[in-house]
Order: sequence, then C-alpha cells, then structure tokens
Amino acid sequence: MEARVGTVVEGGQRVLNNQQSQIGTVSQLLAGGVAGAFGKTCTAPLSRLTILFQVQGMHFDVGHVAALSRPSLLYEAQRIVNEEGFRAFWKGNLVTIAHRLPYSAVNFYTYECYKNLLHSVLGENHRAKASSDVFVHFVSGGMSGMTAASALYPLDLVRTRLAAQRNVIYYKGISHAFSTICREEGFFGMYKGLGATLLGVGPSIALSFSVYESLRSSWKSQRPDDSTAMVSLACGSLSGIVSSTATFPLDLVRRRMQLEGVGGRPRVYNTSLFRTFGHIFRNEGIRGLYRGILPEYYKVVPGVGIVFMTYETLKTLLSSYQDR
Repeated sequence: MEARVGTVVEGGQRVLNNQQSQIGTVSQLLAGGVAGAFGKTCTAPLSRLTILFQVQGMHFDVGHVAALSRPSLLYEAQRIVNEEGFRAFWKGNLVTIAHRLPYSAVNFYTYECYKNLLHSVLGENHRAKASSDVFVHFVSGGMSGMTAASALYPLDLVRTRLAAQRNVIYYKGISHAFSTICREEGFFGMYKGLGATLLGVGPSIALSFSVYESLRSSWKSQRPDDSTAMVSLACGSLSGIVSSTATFPLDLVRRRMQLEGVGGRPRVYNTSLFRTFGHIFRNEGIRGLYRGILPEYYKVVPGVGIVFMTYETLKTLLSSYQDR
C-alpha cells in the first residue's frame, strides 16, 4: 500500500501535462524520493503496528516474530513503549527510507514515462476523452508500481523482517539481515513473497493513480482557486483508502510469506500464494485477511496525503528554482 502520485489537471485546461520536461528527470526523481521517504517516516509507528497485526496468527515462538497476545491497537502500542521504548516505533525505519527513496523516485518517474508512452500510442484524439485518461492512469500506475517493486523488493523484505522483531533481535541491522537471509535461505530468499507483492502493488497503485487523478481533476474544475497542496492531501488520502481496502488481503499474504521460516522456525505455510491465501481464510476467516486494516487506514489517510502534498510542493519549488 506503499508511493502513489501523479498530476494531470483536466476540465478545460492541461496544466503540468509533462512533468519531466518541466522540472527535469533528476529533479523529478529527487522530489519523488524525498516525498516518499518523508511520508513513510511520519507514519512509521502505524506501519509497524500494521505489520505486527498482519503477522498475528503465524504461531511463532514467544519472543520472536510473535503473535500478538491481545488484538488491541492501543494495547500493542503501549506494549511497544513499555517493553521496547518509544524509539521502537521507528524500528526498521532506516531501511524503510533506504527503500522508499529510490522506490518513490522510480515510481514517480516511470509513471510519467508510461503515461506519456500510452498517450503517444493512443494519439492526440484520445487525450480529451475522460475514459481514455482513466485507462492511461490506471495502466501507467500499475506498471510503474510493479517496476519499482521488482527493482527494490529485497529492501522491502528486509524492512518487514526488521519491523516485525519484538523482544529477541534476530537481525542486528540491514547488512546483517541481508547476509543472514542469503546464507540461510539462498539468493531467492530475498524475493520471497514477490508474487503476492506484484499482484497487490499493481492494482493498488493503479487504483490509487486513477482515483487520485479523477478526484483531483473534478475538484480543480469545480474549485480552481483552492490550494494545490490541500487538494493533493485530500484526494491522495481518499485514493489511498480505496486502494488499501481493495488490495489489503494480498498485502497481508505478502507479509506472511516474507516472514515464513525466519530464524529456522517451522514453516507455517510453505506453499504457493493462493494456497497461503486459502490457508489464512480457512483458519482465520475473512477477518483474518483484513487483520491490521485499522492501523493501515490510520497510516494511509495522512501518509498518502503527505506524499502527494510533499511531492507537489517540492515539484513547484524545483520548477521555480530552475526557471530563475
């Protein structure tokens, strides 16, 4: 549920239709990367709570990547503070930033590349059609999300494992986690759960882009004088809720698969993506597939909005700086 952004102003005018030519490739990559890292850092505590709730029910030994003793968001937050300290809310955030900076940069940049490519393929006659624009945003978003996720997946897996640790610290840091996983699980252990990730990221980013673009276009056509930053914050938050709700079960399956077999513990699923999905559904029900959705909502509403708002602000600043 992870970097969702794009900017197209419709309804009679096309403003910022080609961001790459306006602010340049390097500036666009910088704006996207900083926006993604800043948004993730602001919502890191809720990201960690989401992960801990998602892995509940995996039945690891107590003290390791453990099942939560009580399914309460407030209780688990208090437990983290009491047992691990307040800074533990940002456990794994360094690797999150290391992942999010390039991930968001690649996501932003490739989205514009795919969008421009599709516009050129469809031709100028399709640019004025709302249905064509929704299609372009949906496909471009999905392809950009899968491109970024595939390129930086090992960092996402390491981030998940670091954030899921509780009392016993199995991985001592980013480099130790990389070396341990490669040694114990092989090179392809770094890509455990990639299939679930791509199935989730593709439609998630696609929905986020298309919903965001549609909401923002409608808003700007009705209220063109409203603050761009506030419009991006509101539309981004709404798009995040839609995409998270639709793809959360796949994200949960991805987290479970990433954590399976950690530290030599018995494997819970040891099977394919769809069998893992079925195993969770049979044993935990439909609620099990949405375990952790509440902190996910708490995270998405400010998080995605912050990413949009930060990106738009940085893009404007960088554009103004280059025009001097």
